[in-house]
Amino acid sequence: MIRLFIADDHPVVRAGLRHIVEQDPDVIVTGEAASGYDLLDALTRTITDVVLLDVSMPGMSFIETLKRLRDEHPSVKILVLSVHPEDQFAVRALRAGASGYVTKDHSATELLDAVRRVFRGGRYISDTLAERLASFVDPRFEGMPHERLSDREFEVLRSLGTGLSVKEAADELHLSPKTVSTYRARLLEKMGLSGTADIVRYVAAHGLIQLPEMAASFA
Repeated sequence: MIRLFIADDHPVVRAGLRHIVEQDPDVIVTGEAASGYDLLDALTRTITDVVLLDVSMPGMSFIETLKRLRDEHPSVKILVLSVHPEDQFAVRALRAGASGYVTKDHSATELLDAVRRVFRGGRYISDTLAERLASFVDPRFEGMPHERLSDREFEVLRSLGTGLSVKEAADELHLSPKTVSTYRARLLEKMGLSGTADIVRYVAAHGLIQLPEMAASFA
């Protein structure tokens, strides 16, 4: 029996995912959470084998959630589920401890296959993602500008890319405004951008934030 926990901030999506996975008699949903904080709290009381984790949830950042999951619940396997294309988040997710990455345009059959694979201790990545991972060992590979950022710089990029001020981004990421300003200066230099307006345009152009109308695409 695979004990699965669903973490997604949209009730309709959670209901859709529950309906899909419970078609498999070997899968039981042990709980649901709408934020990283709720997820970590619930796992202290819930025996779980696999967490199905959405990229975009309120509160704790995605990368921080992943890292805390690995540190506090090392036996739990993590399968990331996202509307974002693999080239934008998958590599960071795998580096932070995820066992697989599935986009929400995958079929129900593919999702269940991914759950089973990570439960057995394997990894679930698409052929496209496998090729991208292989390219990172090529010394000629430069990647996209945002791929050169640290995880924290990437989080600041996404927050500022939604139009938040430095103070608002600091509140969202639970950092000081001074720290956010430091990360902002670093990412601007690394990416060759000149200011917040450039950040907003870049994030929108590369689909690094989740649009509201995309939220229920997997339900």
